[in-house]
Amino acid sequence: MAKPQKRYVCQSCGSVAPRWAGQCADCLEWNTLVEDSGASVTPFAAKHHLQTGGRALQLVGLDSEIALPERLPTGIAELDRAMGGGFVEGSATLIGGDPGIGKSTLLLQAAAKLAMAGRQIAYVSGEEAADQVRLRAQRLGLGNAPVQLAAATSVRDILTTLSQGTAPDLVVIDSIQTMHSDLIEGAPGTVSQVRASAQELIRFAKERGTAVVLVGHVTKDGSIAGPRVLEHMVDTVLSFEGERSHQYRILRAIKNRFGGTDEIGVFAMETEGLSEVANPSALFLTQRDEGVTGTTVFPALEGTRPVLVEIQALVVRLASGATPRRAVVGWDLGRLAMILAVLEARCGLSFSSCEVYLNIAGGYRVQDPAADLAVAAALISALSERPVPADAVAFGEVALSGEIRPVAHAALRLKEAAKLGFERALVPAASSGEKGPMRLNGFRNLGSFVDHMLGRG
Repeated sequence: MAKPQKRYVCQSCGSVAPRWAGQCADCLEWNTLVEDSGASVTPFAAKHHLQTGGRALQLVGLDSEIALPERLPTGIAELDRAMGGGFVEGSATLIGGDPGIGKSTLLLQAAAKLAMAGRQIAYVSGEEAADQVRLRAQRLGLGNAPVQLAAATSVRDILTTLSQGTAPDLVVIDSIQTMHSDLIEGAPGTVSQVRASAQELIRFAKERGTAVVLVGHVTKDGSIAGPRVLEHMVDTVLSFEGERSHQYRILRAIKNRFGGTDEIGVFAMETEGLSEVANPSALFLTQRDEGVTGTTVFPALEGTRPVLVEIQALVVRLASGATPRRAVVGWDLGRLAMILAVLEARCGLSFSSCEVYLNIAGGYRVQDPAADLAVAAALISALSERPVPADAVAFGEVALSGEIRPVAHAALRLKEAAKLGFERALVPAASSGEKGPMRLNGFRNLGSFVDHMLGRG
């Protein structure tokens, strides 16, 4: 049993002290501290076992009928695709990306379209003045959109304003790193301030049914700045990818409690703002010539959307004794090292004295393991200086044993390739039975694939 703690109460001012003293530290009166005979009741002492004193919860079954939350379609098809249909009422969305990538432009366009559709939209900027946001809207041709603008960094002021009257349908906070909560100490942007500010904004979203979008800064490695718990607190995390020197941007859902995380949206940065790219396959394919070696077309899959990308490889032979270099843009360097090792160990091709450079055209990033065979084809073509047929695509997963394994949704990949005029496909043997307009060449292992590429039979 815990030992009861003593406390001393001043008879003059009522302050409490843990030990007796001749003079009260608060009112400076002498001989006024008296031991309190009653037990010190604290919230922890009253509920130390946490089995009583709380509010009983209402439990429901999995089979209970629950109305699905309403979505707010933005009218921007690529944004709605990435989010699974639009913003969800009462949800919190976090969007991150490099500076200047177009986060504010995209959200301003979405907010303007929703406002023109009759929704009540509030755009709060902590980095720019309201006049700056208004000037950007005029450059985008959205100056007449009835979006309510404000420039503020105090979370208390923002929530007090939003709580007056009818809550807006969508609130954009740009950015969460500039917000400040007076409940705790600390400068804006610190871990405690970002967490506290986001918690208050998310609580408002859940209580009032307002969709809240938080813009987040990113660190050098591309992750969202601030506490990692921020990504756990929100419902959806979007990543806006791309290079500022490139025209094209990719919006990818990293986390989505109301939809899938395998869809992407493709945009092009133009003078009028971000425009949608309806056919990304034509975007990531360069002008291809018949005699170019080291290039292969790979039908990637992002959710339900097939995207054809060009994989480019360059192999440079070095003098003996030089250390070869491996450089990759848009793919995993460790995966490239594995493909090179399998080609050397299983197929007898030597890359140990060669520098290897691999690039995914158009700034696209490939994470699909089905790209193994296309990368191998580009490497073999660059080493042997024999071009891959311009009307062929390749896909398949390569195992360490040299086996070429089938991949998911082969028919969908082939359909997209045939739509763009490709006539043949280099695929795993298990996928060679797919019916379609293309001519399929199936391979069971990487050795037979190398023999086919080099014309050995």
